[in-house]
Amino acid sequence: MPDTAWHIIEVVVMLLLPLLMAGGLTVVERRLLGQLQDRYGPNRVGVMGEMQVLADAVKLLGKEDWIPPFADRPVFVAAPAIILMSVLASFAVIPLTSGFAVADLNVGLLFFLAMSSLGVYSVALAGWSSRSKYPLLGGLRAAAQLLGYEVFMGMSLLGVVMMAGSFDLSTIVEGQRGLWYVGPQFVGFVVFFIAGLAETRRTPFDLPEAESELVAGYHAEYSAMKFGIFYVGEYLGITLVSALMTVLFFGGWLGPILPGWTWFLLKTSILILVVIVVRAALPRVRYDQLMSFGWKVMLPLTLINLLVTAAVILAT
Repeated sequence: MPDTAWHIIEVVVMLLLPLLMAGGLTVVERRLLGQLQDRYGPNRVGVMGEMQVLADAVKLLGKEDWIPPFADRPVFVAAPAIILMSVLASFAVIPLTSGFAVADLNVGLLFFLAMSSLGVYSVALAGWSSRSKYPLLGGLRAAAQLLGYEVFMGMSLLGVVMMAGSFDLSTIVEGQRGLWYVGPQFVGFVVFFIAGLAETRRTPFDLPEAESELVAGYHAEYSAMKFGIFYVGEYLGITLVSALMTVLFFGGWLGPILPGWTWFLLKTSILILVVIVVRAALPRVRYDQLMSFGWKVMLPLTLINLLVTAAVILAT
């Protein structure tokens, strides 16, 4: 197959696969939360409610695309697009199998961190451009939360980089043929998982949305497909963080018998289900607890993990 055709296939797969998974997650999460909370969840549209995502999409398309007259119109419209573009761009460096990645960069991990940090612009600009008190508070919360936890997210991965000797995600996967990094880097995995929940604004760190106090927070003034883009962006973020944890800590596509892409999707799906279970099990924390936990617990843990990893590598 010519190289151009192969690259087109890679681009199409890495665009459609995350979008399809994000769409399916909207139903899977509600069904799983229903089971965990002893209720039905969506079960009317289609068999077992699997057509609920299509019904939601039709509903959002049919709603009026209203922009508040007091909003900053250009920024208000651009904010949802930023989060969608930054998340989809991050998938470009995720290797689905050996040799199957849109951009196999030798600084792929740094590219992911750069793209994920752009997400803060989306929620901050959405809150500011709405020119309403609840979205503004949600945007400020999101900015402080994302900027704070971005530090720990990046530092938690340095142990993996030291062990693999590269920022290339494919090289990091190949370095786990004998042992997955979740073993020696378990502290780094836990810190990254918690920081990933904060980055994607998931329970127990969903303070920027906080329906009970901020009425949906930074996207309170959004409607129709603009709200839908924020909604899909959240599930894309969950899929991206889970896929990256698979690559960095669980051996990516490595596994016996089955094709590599099967192992990658299976591991990613399990991690997504864990994120959903965390939402069902934990309550929302207070904002002071969120910031204190980050700087007083996660930062020391990350620094200790780096020191121990460096000492072991030097000793061996």
